[in-house]
Amino acid sequence: MQKLVQGNQAFRRDVFRTNAALFERLARGQKPETLFITCADSRVDPNLITQSRPGDLFTLRNAGNIVPPHGPPSSEAATVEFAVLGLGVRDVIVCGHSDCGAMRALLDPRAAADVPALRAWLAHARPAIDAPDVEAAARANVVAQLANLRAHPSVAAAEARGELRLHGWFYRIGTGEVLAYDARRRSFEPLPELHEAA
Repeated sequence: MQKLVQGNQAFRRDVFRTNAALFERLARGQKPETLFITCADSRVDPNLITQSRPGDLFTLRNAGNIVPPHGPPSSEAATVEFAVLGLGVRDVIVCGHSDCGAMRALLDPRAAADVPALRAWLAHARPAIDAPDVEAAARANVVAQLANLRAHPSVAAAEARGELRLHGWFYRIGTGEVLAYDARRRSFEPLPELHEAA
């Protein structure tokens, strides 16, 4: 805890003061362009891997970067709806990652034997259960969650109007590389290659 307290003091002393105008603007409201949905894993930092600033990303994090299908209200549904309808985000990224504990638990139920809530939660990732390994499961899960997102009325309507784009990413912790899902090829490609091809 002491490390966090000292970190806040350093933030106020070294970062906040030199970015006072940014934080003054942010204090008046937010207008992020992207909803970034990713895992709660402590090694995945959306702002770090995208080099974005406060106010750029509206972030949703949970075990396994899961968006339950449209149905009963959930915190995920509320966050997605608010991002699309309330904030008018233009892009939604679902970002899985290497060495994902949630995907490991999906593939080996014994790993989640003592965490029943996680076991139940992973039912939303069931389309990835036949993957041969954790990395393949994490990628398949990204594609499954994109499909779940498209079932949410706010997302479907905004995408149909051309006001919203959905993206699937896979982040490799050990290399810093991000792969993006190419729906035409049905594969994950390095970001620069995908953007050059577009």
